[in-house]
Parts: sequence; structure tokens; C-alpha cells
Amino acid sequence: MLAGLGRAVRSKWLLLVPLGRRTGRSAPQVWLWRSAGAWRGWEGAPYSTLVPSDEVTINYRHGLPVITLMLPSRSERCQFTVKPVVTTVGAFLQDLQREDKGIERAEVFATDGSKVSHATLMEVLLMNDFKLVINNTEYSVSPPVKDKLNSEHATEMEDIKFLVHRLFVALHLEDHQIRKERELLQKVDHLKEELLPLEQMKARIINSADAKTSRLLWVGLALMSTQGGALAWLTWWVYSWDIMEPVTYFITYGTAMAFYAYFVLTKQDYIYPHAKDRQFLHYFYRKSKKQHFNVERYNKLKDDLAEAEESLRRLRQPLHLRLPIQEINDKD
Repeated sequence: MLAGLGRAVRSKWLLLVPLGRRTGRSAPQVWLWRSAGAWRGWEGAPYSTLVPSDEVTINYRHGLPVITLMLPSRSERCQFTVKPVVTTVGAFLQDLQREDKGIERAEVFATDGSKVSHATLMEVLLMNDFKLVINNTEYSVSPPVKDKLNSEHATEMEDIKFLVHRLFVALHLEDHQIRKERELLQKVDHLKEELLPLEQMKARIINSADAKTSRLLWVGLALMSTQGGALAWLTWWVYSWDIMEPVTYFITYGTAMAFYAYFVLTKQDYIYPHAKDRQFLHYFYRKSKKQHFNVERYNKLKDDLAEAEESLRRLRQPLHLRLPIQEINDKD
């Protein structure tokens, strides 16, 4: 034992661990001393291998960043492992406040002083230096630079992601599609129930408007027949053609003016089917207003029903979405 001690004294360097610091809260520090050849002659200075306890450090373990910082209330360092792809800055700050109830203010700022939004992903935050403010203390954080993946490793990661996606689809797509089909069927049934009284009211209004439009067309035919008969009677029995010719000219000119006035008011040519539809809509909206038929709500429900039925039709394409054919056949 004495011989070993003598070899230690003759060595140039001695490694000593202070015993007084082993019982404290902070981890023991390693002190490196240089020996001058005897115990009474010491030269050199202490070197610490630990980061000061009042700083925020970030290390990567198993590919995930581990943020270590000092909790203000408990005066101890705590580690937070975050998932940078899914964890946001707001979620990280909430974890801090849940861990230490004494944290009243926790915010993150960029190096230029602008505040970082809580919706920002931690992956984006860890790309650059930032400042973490806890209560009234500000920490300057410098994340370590991660090595970029080479092309081969990146290709392997993309293959793994694709396989995981295929596995997730194989395990959950069937249940998801069946659940979505049930939701669409319930939505279609609900919309049909709301549309049923409106459809009945619409049918009555359509019958009334169609009847009025038909009567108007027959009235127009009767007036034209009466006009032709009156002109023939005046030409052959009362007056001669020399007298009635200017009359028929002005009647024709007046009819042309009426058609032109129709074009000026409606910006459409006077075509009989279009004129009939326009008159039908006029009667339909006037009748709807009297019977308090909400046309806008009816159109909205019809659009929602058409959209739901189209989604249901596309959902029931087994070859397109790889649905279980037997499940759909049973429902049909």
C-alpha cells in the first residue's frame, strides 16, 4: 500500500474528488491537480466537467432532444424529452408549468426579440438559437447541430415511413371506412327527414304555379285568335283592305316594340320556352312568399344531400378505397 502511495506521489498528475461535495444536491466535480513531485507543492487550477446548473442544455438521446433546465421553485434540474415532429412550443411550455407550479410565465423568443408562436413545432424551434424566459429569468439556448442524413440513410427512413403507413392503413382503414359510411348514412337520413315537409310544400307550389302559367299561355292564344278574327271581319265585312292595311302595319310595329321592350327589361330574347319558364318562376316565388316557403334553406339542404350521397357513392367503391366488399353488400 505504501509503495503504491509512493508511485502516486512521484506521478506528475493526481486525480482528486473533494469529499465535501458528494453530499450536496449538485453532482460532484472532478478536480485535476498537477504535482510538483511532493505533497506540499501544488500547482495548477481546477477544471469542471459539468455544465453550470443555471443554464439550459439540449442533448439528443435515441434521436429525441432532451431539454435540461433548472426548476425555479424546487431548485433542481429537470429533463424534458420532446417529440419535435408533433410537439409544439405551447405544449412544451405547458409541460414546464405542470412540472413546476411556481412558473407563472413561460415564453420563447427568437434571437431578434420576436415572440415565437405557441403553434410552432419544436422541430422548427430547435433549428436556430432562441431565448427561454421563465418568470423573470432569461436563458439563451443554443441547440446542437444535428448531422444531416446521407442519401442512403434518408432513403431507408423514407422506406420505413412508407411501411409504417401501409401497416396503419391495413389495420385501421376498414374500421374507418365503415364508421364513415355509417356517419354518411345517418346524415342522409337526417337531411331527408328535414326535406320531406319542404318537398311536400314545394310540390303544391309547383302545381299552382304551373297551372297559372298554363292558363296564361291559353289566354295569350285566345287573344291572338280574337285579334286575327277581328282584323278579318273588319277587312272583308266592314272596311276594305286599303283602310285596314295601315292598321295592321301599326299593330305589327307595336308587337315588335313589345318584344324589344322585353329584351331591354330581361336582357333575353323573347323565346317561348324561356318566357314560359320565367313566368313560372315569377308565380313560384310569389306563391312561396305567401306560404312562407324558405327557398334558400331548401336549396342548402338539397346541396348537402347531394354532397353526402356523392361522398357515400365514392366511399362504396371497393377497388378505389380497398373497402371490404362483404360489409357493403350486407348493408345494401
